Amino acid sequence: MHFEDEKIEFKETFVPDIYKEVIAFANTDGGVIFVGVDDNGNPVGLENVDDTYTRITNGIRDAILPDVTMFIKYTLEKEKIIKIEIGEGSYKPYYLRSKGLKPSGVYIRQGASSVPASQEQIRQMIKYADGDTFEKLRSLNQKLTFEFASQIFEKRGIPFNEEKYYQLGIKSPELKIFTNLGLLLSDQCTHTVKVAVFSDDDNTIFKDKKEFTGSLLEQLEETYNYLQLCNQNQAVINGLEREDHWDYQEEAVREALLNALIHRDYSFSGSIIINVNDKEMEFISIGGLLSGLSPEDIRNGISLSRNSRLSELFHRLHFIEAYGTGIRRIFSLYKECKVQPEISITPNSFKITLPNMNVAGKIEAVSDSKVVSGKKEFVPKLTEQMVTILDYISENGEITLEEIQNLLNIKETRTYVIMKQLINSGKVEKIGRGKSQKYIRKS
Repeated sequence: MHFEDEKIEFKETFVPDIYKEVIAFANTDGGVIFVGVDDNGNPVGLENVDDTYTRITNGIRDAILPDVTMFIKYTLEKEKIIKIEIGEGSYKPYYLRSKGLKPSGVYIRQGASSVPASQEQIRQMIKYADGDTFEKLRSLNQKLTFEFASQIFEKRGIPFNEEKYYQLGIKSPELKIFTNLGLLLSDQCTHTVKVAVFSDDDNTIFKDKKEFTGSLLEQLEETYNYLQLCNQNQAVINGLEREDHWDYQEEAVREALLNALIHRDYSFSGSIIINVNDKEMEFISIGGLLSGLSPEDIRNGISLSRNSRLSELFHRLHFIEAYGTGIRRIFSLYKECKVQPEISITPNSFKITLPNMNVAGKIEAVSDSKVVSGKKEFVPKLTEQMVTILDYISENGEITLEEIQNLLNIKETRTYVIMKQLINSGKVEKIGRGKSQKYIRKS
């Protein structure tokens, strides 16, 4: 009899640790386990060979995932010894059902020992067996629930059950286990969206920040609702008519958010970042453009999906159209705005910046005009905020920048924009400088 090495393991009796040895051999280059042989290679035999044989075969079948039995051959040797030959498996990594796809459940052969695999070794085995498409790889977490996703599918009238899991790609038909697409839709999704609201244009002074977790469908809904709280309405009063002018058109925010969620590279663990200030809203997702695409291609509506199954699912839920029109639609919404959206791409990131339409000049674009010294000039229509300021000046004779900010609950940048518009319209004039600066009605 040989000594134990990277291909041979001895077990004097049946113990549950034998499952780790089977896993280690299947995850490495295969090997042989002799049950009924002591650590020195001496045959000691088994008291009840038939009972031990049954326990081993049933245990390996039930305790190990994926099914490894097709790579195992059992032989009853002389002297009441059971020989278990394990071939290298095709669906690595194999793991203990009770532990899952983590180091405590995945083992590899290292010399004459079976040792836990590292997270990186687990990821490499999955990529080697399943390919390199993240959403199709096996999820490291197999204890997934889909409470939020179920609600969304129910609202859309789309069945969401075990059979649909396989059709949608949430579960692998071959291995009968959850894929990374399943992880992204599950309540246990490890990827997040972080939103930061800043009080300055350089994004250095935090005003508020939130992190959204859970299913991507939940992140989509909650992030969108929060961004709408950051979206201010500058209503224009024109006689008896009221016109609403939002900082950002809802559809533009929706399309930018969907683009970040659907096309980001989920093989990296970082979060989607959304920065908001008084001037703009920027969406930053991990993963640059796929090879062969340029920013001009994206603006023209050409789309290659990094996560094709995820895109199909969002399309089925009616969140997106089928032909990559989201970015093109955003630019169309800004066609009358003085400042256009910007796309910035690096090898590892994609950023789209939406200008604040009210700050960028959306209100001026719909203003009345007057002739001054023979030239036609645009005069802003009065917004509710402007009317509030003028009423305050009428009652108090003057108003300071600090009083405007407190009165309207706005930041300094927005205050300057409104007062500049009022000065240009000829409604007010500025007196003094610095801390003593005030505004009065123009006579």
